[in-house]
Order: sequence, then C-alpha cells, then structure tokens
Amino acid sequence: MTQKVALVHDWLTGMRGGEFVLEAIAGLFPESPIFTLFHFPGSVSPELESHPIETSMLQHAPGIRQHYRNYLPFFPTAIEEFDLSDYDLIISSSHAVAKAVIPGTNTFHLCYCHTPMRYAWDQEHAYFPKRTGPVARLRAFILAQLRQWDAATAERVTRFVANSTFVAERIRRYYGREADVLHPPVDTEFFTPGDGADGDYCLMVSALAPYKRVDVAIAACEALGVELRVVGTGPERERLERLGGSRTRLLGSVSKETLRDLYRGACCVVQPGVEDFGISSVEALACGVPMVALGRGGILDIVEDGVHGTLYSDEDRPEALADAIDKTRELRFNKLNLRSRAAIFSTFRFVDGLRALLSERIDS
Repeated sequence: MTQKVALVHDWLTGMRGGEFVLEAIAGLFPESPIFTLFHFPGSVSPELESHPIETSMLQHAPGIRQHYRNYLPFFPTAIEEFDLSDYDLIISSSHAVAKAVIPGTNTFHLCYCHTPMRYAWDQEHAYFPKRTGPVARLRAFILAQLRQWDAATAERVTRFVANSTFVAERIRRYYGREADVLHPPVDTEFFTPGDGADGDYCLMVSALAPYKRVDVAIAACEALGVELRVVGTGPERERLERLGGSRTRLLGSVSKETLRDLYRGACCVVQPGVEDFGISSVEALACGVPMVALGRGGILDIVEDGVHGTLYSDEDRPEALADAIDKTRELRFNKLNLRSRAAIFSTFRFVDGLRALLSERIDS
C-alpha cells in the first residue's frame, strides 16, 4: 500500500544548510508536498520548487519578505493550522517551529532537528542584548511563552534525529527526548582540493549574526595582519563594516563555484562561534583546507585537534583565535587526509542513513 508522506520545513526563503538537508530528504519523496510557513518563489533550488508547496496564513502577511522575523509570535498558530491528519508519515526539517505540526493519530512523525530554537533557549541574550524598556519586556514575555509551547509540542514527534551530538544533547536538555544522530549532507563531490599552493588569507563562511562572532575573527586577523574574507549576509553587516579595517572583506552572497575557489585559496577557515554542526567546516576539509575553530559544539563531531586543524577554548579573546591561526599556518596538513575526513559526511551517506531510519515505516 502506498503511504502518504508530508514534508515540513520552517520557511523557504533561500538555500542555506537546512534547505540543503530538505533537498536531500525531498529527493526520496519527489511527489510529496512541502508544508512551510511562507515561501518566496524562486528563492530555493529547482528541486525544491518542483514539489507542491503549501504555505500558511503568513504567506500574505504585510511586509513578510522584509520583516518575517517580526512575525515570530504568530509562528506557533501558523504551523498548527496545517491539517496533516491523513498522512501516514511526516518528516519535518526543523530549527524553529516545524517540529510542532499536529500529526494524525496513527501518523509517524520523524523530526530532523537542526537545533531547538536558539533565540528562545540558551542564546536569547546573544540575539537580544537589550534587556530594558517596554519592548524588551514584551519580547521576554513572548519568548517565555514560546519556550513553554516549544517544550510541550516535542511530544508531537515520534522520533527525533539530530544533526550532531551537540544538538542531541540540547534536545535531551530542553525537550527531555533522546535523539539519533545523523550528520547533514555535504556535497563532497563538488567541493574538492585545487591545484594551487596554500593560500594567504583566512576565510569565514557564516551568517552575519551576533552568535557567529564574526567580530572576533575580524579582531584576530587585524592583529595578525592577515586578510580576512567573509562570505555571508545578515543583520550585523553594517556594524561589522565599521569594525573591519583594510584587511577585512565582507563578500556577501557568492555562487557555489566562487565559494569553492575561495576555500581553495585560503590558508584556513575560521569558526569563532559555537555551531550546531557547521557545514562550511566540512566543505573546507573537502577542499583540503584546515579548520581553526572554537572547540565547542558540532565541530567536535568533525575536527580532531591537530589532525584536521586547530581547536581553541577561549571564545571571547581574539588573541586566542589569533594564536590558533598562527599555529595552523606553521603546520602542514595533508590535503588528502582532510578530504578523507570530509568524505564521511557525504550526501550518499546521509541518504543511506535516512533510509535506514525510515526502513520500517516506508514502502520499499
């Protein structure tokens, strides 16, 4: 008997790590609909656009394209409006509210959790540093309610799958649930080493958000006199432009081909923030480039200190990152060894692992 499968994702506004995971999942179910809060047509890959896409009441909310984050208080109501009671299997790809869809009585709901909501749980102060005034107090009240709802709706998930050991622990802490670990897919067939010599600049691939600590990378590279190139967009751009000197280049969004060239030309890729996993770190290794990263979070599933790069421990001191960069530049890392490490995070391995998790729930 053919089973009805629904895919759920928080929102479709661009191709980032979560969307590449969804793309790999959707490839297994080419005819299944994708339910999402809102979708900006043309913003995601043709593979995702080919699916029937069902959006919530927020799709036509005023200013949704420019200010969708302001609609956060309405996300719980919007995700719960989807009627998925006729589906046999739900697979949600969730970093916010997708995991809270209401399943049918006999529906199996597998949630691939990129992370419990950072801004509602342990990183509220990083996202919202202003804590005084009526707006800040209202926001704190809304986030407190959101935390309660987020924890309570974890019961709607039959089985959690985390993208890293770090996220599995966060799921245990905030939801009281155990999770399998299945690392996200990385296109290791596309990201490959180049033929040139080691590069002379540091590279960071990141959203320009406070918790990413791009400011620490800027200060460290300025102190070393080393050029820093940053790929990514986000709300911190103006502040970071003011912080950066002549050696800092904020490149914004770039093509996949340009990103590969940037990896190949870097002496190292830096990651001064705590990442839930860190797809860019695997892409760097696949291109034969060592990582320099804060030794916390998902990076511990990827990088062994001294083997695939350098890990350091003091997240607030640019000097600690600068020392780690210096150490990495003095060492010689074998590009083939770095690439071999990246190969265990391939798309094929992800799909194979997902098939195994679903083997008892889907038709052959």
